[in-house]
Amino acid sequence: MTTYTARPLPHTAHKELCTTDDAGRPAEPFTARADGVPLDAVGSLLRCCLRDARVGERVALVSYAPLRRWADATGARPGAYDEQGPVFLHAEPCGGPDGSAGRYPATRAGALRVLRRYNAQGEIVGGRLLEVPEDAPAAFDEALGAAFADPEVALVHVRALEYGCFHFEVRRP
Repeated sequence: MTTYTARPLPHTAHKELCTTDDAGRPAEPFTARADGVPLDAVGSLLRCCLRDARVGERVALVSYAPLRRWADATGARPGAYDEQGPVFLHAEPCGGPDGSAGRYPATRAGALRVLRRYNAQGEIVGGRLLEVPEDAPAAFDEALGAAFADPEVALVHVRALEYGCFHFEVRRP
């Protein structure tokens, strides 16, 4: 069995997003609070380190365009498939994942995830809905294995079904 790697947003992107997001808006950091003021961030996935936000941490909610940034680095041309959406991240660059999140973050049983497949040109070539079961790692391994069985698939984005929020990326091993 192949082991797939959940990739956080790149450090360069994190640093840039802490200033201005991919929609051109300035980042507005705040302290995550248990009462959800000003935004309910506690327990939300931080895309910079792939773990949940904790009370007292400085975070920001920004607009992120992961496919656009990948395309800029690879020369792909996603055209109309380029999209951006909301993500939480630490308000200052952090050390990235520390292993506390497990192999696949944001995998609470019952959560609905979309695994969107892209080819090397950045075009969508398929997708799959996954209702996360109790054995989330096995389910993600199976779904990613099916995705990468197609030789055209270069990367997979995992998103929340409800809001379309980008969670993490997996590239062809």
